[in-house]
Amino acid sequence: MKLNKQDKARVIDDLKDRFSRAKAVVFADYKGMTVAEMSELRKQLKDSSVEFRVVKNTLARIASRDTDIAVADDIFHDPVGVAIGYDDPVTAVKKVLEFTKTNEKLAVKGAVVEGKLCEENEIKEIAMLPAKEILLARLAGTLQAPAGNMARALAATVSSLGYAMSALRSKKEQ
Repeated sequence: MKLNKQDKARVIDDLKDRFSRAKAVVFADYKGMTVAEMSELRKQLKDSSVEFRVVKNTLARIASRDTDIAVADDIFHDPVGVAIGYDDPVTAVKKVLEFTKTNEKLAVKGAVVEGKLCEENEIKEIAMLPAKEILLARLAGTLQAPAGNMARALAATVSSLGYAMSALRSKKEQ
């Protein structure tokens, strides 16, 4: 389908907006996938607030200028699909890699996670990270631990002092 200049400008503006809001963009080769497989991929990603789009390389390259996605300029040379995650960057990477386990036709070419271009080994490491909520809970627990230990230590000291005073009073009464 041939696009006129106005349509191209609209697509570029739309992609530029999406790229500028994205926390993570995963680039994938989708050659050989059927419409049903593509629909299943989109459905699984949509459940996690990630969208998958097939983009024209030239338009995507133009749209990526002046955004964090510009570091991935070399990836836009073969047919490429982009999975765009707006909330949690780890979720976008995880979901795409999960789908590649069940469908070998989808191959991850690279990703941009919070402005950094990631290669295949880095993408796999990111996918192994726990979700953002779990990491925040762990951080809160780590930060709370010293305060809790200090409170218990002070309470033990006060209790010991109270027991000593009680024992002294008992001794004087006898």
